Amino acid sequence: MAKIAKKVAAGREGIDRNKLYTLEAAVKLVKSKASAKFDETVEIAMNLGVDPRHADQMVRGVVSLPNGTGKTVRVAVFARGAKADEAKAAGADIVGAEDLLEIIQGGKLDFDRCIATPDMMPLVGRLGKILGPRNLMPNPKVGTVTMDVKGAVGAAKGGAVEYRVEKAGIIHAGIGKVSFSEEALLQNIKAFTDAVVKSKPAGAKGTYVKKVAVSSTMGPGVHVEPASAI
Repeated sequence: MAKIAKKVAAGREGIDRNKLYTLEAAVKLVKSKASAKFDETVEIAMNLGVDPRHADQMVRGVVSLPNGTGKTVRVAVFARGAKADEAKAAGADIVGAEDLLEIIQGGKLDFDRCIATPDMMPLVGRLGKILGPRNLMPNPKVGTVTMDVKGAVGAAKGGAVEYRVEKAGIIHAGIGKVSFSEEALLQNIKAFTDAVVKSKPAGAKGTYVKKVAVSSTMGPGVHVEPASAI
């Protein structure tokens, strides 16, 4: 434990917890402070001026990051017949109908994104209690309930990131890897924040983007001047 505490303290050195950094400076710091033996994910957290308990203040969507996420995304598709063949040809990792339902009900969720054709939703709906809490439930608003199975699988594999505001008004997502160049990370962050800003709901009042922070998986958070990130 002492070793971990020492590492955390070393990671925080040189970072002023009370300062708001420009996005460029923050990304530079996050990259320089990453010290894990694996390629850490760079994450962004945005504190929004919304109360998602109200339907007119919900923020959710999907954005394709220009440089991908650096993560291998496993995709499951609920489809039959020609659409199932289309999903397999597009590179889906698991494709099925009732058989896939049974696999998931059995507790095996070996995938990161779930896509379904509209006709499969009565079947998929039976998995709401399993997929919902894991943010894996297919939804037409984020393009995961669709007849364009090929496009949806391609987007998921190519770096599409879903986002959804949580109870406290916070959105967070992985937007790349520490091994990415600063420029690639900046482009991804700008694409992400731009999508969140465009998703501003009608019910949002006052300041929409209140706080922004970036961090790596094992590194400290660096607070960002919101205006420089959006």
